[in-house]
Amino acid sequence: MTNMPDEDCGAETAPSKSLYRVVLSCNGVPPYAGPQTAIAITQEFSHRPWPSSVVCVGDGHALVLQAENDFDPEGVALMDEFSDAIAACIAEGFDGDIRVLSTARV
Repeated sequence: MTNMPDEDCGAETAPSKSLYRVVLSCNGVPPYAGPQTAIAITQEFSHRPWPSSVVCVGDGHALVLQAENDFDPEGVALMDEFSDAIAACIAEGFDGDIRVLSTARV
């Protein structure tokens, strides 16, 4: 009897991870915190390893952050990180509100 290799050799393929795109908004941003603050927040996320394709835009009234990740489908962890980045980039405190605008599996 000849030992023939099994087609898949018993190896299991790793399940592919889902990727999620999350969009957040922070309202109540001071008027001076416009596009330059959004650029600083985008750069702040370059030091954080888990989100990817991070972009923040601002118009002096709101900051909108979009990012992709493979473990936070509801955006809860991203909200926390966004809050930290806002605090690091806007020296004066303000009464803003961060909320999830959308989440999608990509």
